Amino acid sequence: MGTTPAPPNPPRAAHALRPMVTGIFAPVALYYSIRAADGSVWLALTAGAVVPAVSALAGMLRRRRADAMSLVMLAALAVTAALSLVTGSPRALLARDGLVTAAWAAFMYASLLAQRPVTFTESRPLLEGRRVFDPTARAWVRPSAQSWDRLWQQVPRFRQIWRACTVIWGTAILADAVIRVIIAYTLPVGTVPALGGALWPVTFVALQIVTNVYFARSGFWRILRDGAQ
Repeated sequence: MGTTPAPPNPPRAAHALRPMVTGIFAPVALYYSIRAADGSVWLALTAGAVVPAVSALAGMLRRRRADAMSLVMLAALAVTAALSLVTGSPRALLARDGLVTAAWAAFMYASLLAQRPVTFTESRPLLEGRRVFDPTARAWVRPSAQSWDRLWQQVPRFRQIWRACTVIWGTAILADAVIRVIIAYTLPVGTVPALGGALWPVTFVALQIVTNVYFARSGFWRILRDGAQ
């Protein structure tokens, strides 16, 4: 049995997660730059916390509205800053990324109660109307002309797939959050930012693989190709 080529536009919610990714990698670079210049751990961590806060605020000002991810980012920064002041330990600031990712996982789970789960709404602009692989013809073909709204209404399996996909993403991101908190409180302070920065690409790549395998096995691409029949 041959291997099905990956779709040209893999399903992802990357643009929804972009604020979280920015909030992870920019502080890592800033932390090690400040430490290399003999800055204190507190200064390095505090400066790193400012970057995602400014990014979140700038994004809300640019869009002239508050979005869930920016609010989650700001709330996480406020909570971890307060915990650090109360405990006198920088490790609460190190655990900030875990708190942010945990909140994002909670948001994903909560979206299951909404009219459409978040993976559906965020993947739709990337996938709707794009070519899909036809294993019979062994070629990329145009999908059904039916809109995703109609598929959602008429194909129960389509709804089940997106809800399952949301659970997959939410669970993986929650596991990522737990790992971040564990390493923040157990490993040497100087190694935590680098490990935290490296963890998200691993989580994201693993999610891409699992999601595409699930979509292939669940009949998702067939539904897009054939529509509601």
